[in-house]
Amino acid sequence: MTQKTVVIGVTGGIAAYKALDVISSLKKENVNVHVIMTSNAAKFVSPLSFQTLSQNFVITDMFAEPRTIEVEHISLAKKADLFAVIPATANIIGKVACGIADDMLTTTIMATKSPVLFAPAMNTNMYNNPIVKENILKLKKIGYDFIEPDSGRLACGDIGIGKLADTNKITDIINMYLYSPKDFLGKNVLVTAGPTREDIDPVRFITNKSSGKMGYALARALRDRGANVTLISGPSNLEPPERINFIKVYSAEDMFNQVMEHFDENEIIIKSAAVADYSPENVSSIKIKKSDNDLSIKLKRNRDILYELGRRKKNQILVGFAAETNDMIQNAQEKIKKKNLDMIVANDVTVKGSGFQCDTNTVKIIKSNGDIVSLPNMTKYEAAHKILDNIIDLER
Repeated sequence: MTQKTVVIGVTGGIAAYKALDVISSLKKENVNVHVIMTSNAAKFVSPLSFQTLSQNFVITDMFAEPRTIEVEHISLAKKADLFAVIPATANIIGKVACGIADDMLTTTIMATKSPVLFAPAMNTNMYNNPIVKENILKLKKIGYDFIEPDSGRLACGDIGIGKLADTNKITDIINMYLYSPKDFLGKNVLVTAGPTREDIDPVRFITNKSSGKMGYALARALRDRGANVTLISGPSNLEPPERINFIKVYSAEDMFNQVMEHFDENEIIIKSAAVADYSPENVSSIKIKKSDNDLSIKLKRNRDILYELGRRKKNQILVGFAAETNDMIQNAQEKIKKKNLDMIVANDVTVKGSGFQCDTNTVKIIKSNGDIVSLPNMTKYEAAHKILDNIIDLER
């Protein structure tokens, strides 16, 4: 992918130092970063810190001696694939909303045609001030984007909304903007992820080893490629990607109901969840006490979500997953036919670095026409994009 350029504007707030974390993360992903600081920002953090991390000269003075023959604010405005203001004070938001361009930062924002992203950080009373709210709304209406601040204890001691959003969240949204191609733009895609839990009693349940990492990676990759993503997830410790429709469920029955509710509105369905095939026929309302005898639990068959989707589908693309321990290709091919799938992603969970709990995966993509695509071991996010490449091929 061609190297992208992000211009980061830093304004005079106590959270200015947190922009360094974002720059560090972007540099690790080979993003070219330029920094413009307001004079107030330079009183909080030294420009040298930003210059060291970005590996580019930091601009703080509109009338400083230029280091190149380029007109700097126009040059940076044209270079930018994205402009991000971190943190964005009430002052910078108000100036941009009113069309004021009286320093290098506001002048460059006015000159850029790239998307502009604000990450506000300020006192909670300032953030809730009707004037600030009106300025934010005005900018949103004309296409500027905002990352909602977090709530908590602020530097001034007040408690409420106004903390700069987590820097991982900010970096994630920046990467979403930078990713290309946007070949799923406007497509509605449903992804399921994680395990399900089937209660035995109030303290015990049946589950499996799924972490949800593959499904969450797919949701993130789809979002990055422009899709409107609905992620239905069983219990997981993972943070869902930003800017998707996230639905949390518990049991196989919950998963079934939510998938069926959202099925018709989605044109692509990717079923990566590890849904329990069986659940206890009777769930005890009180904790089952240990005794000297063996315990038998009668299980009933859960409804097969993927089979039902295959039966109902019309023009949708339906993709399944097969986590196997033996006869992987044969089992996956049988699943394609039985459940009317367009494609299945199979992996051998006994292979090191593949399957449950891992950050990597080694998969084979098997299509309904018999084609098999073998992928080497790679991160689940990388594998997600390979899977999406093959879904795009199905549509051609």
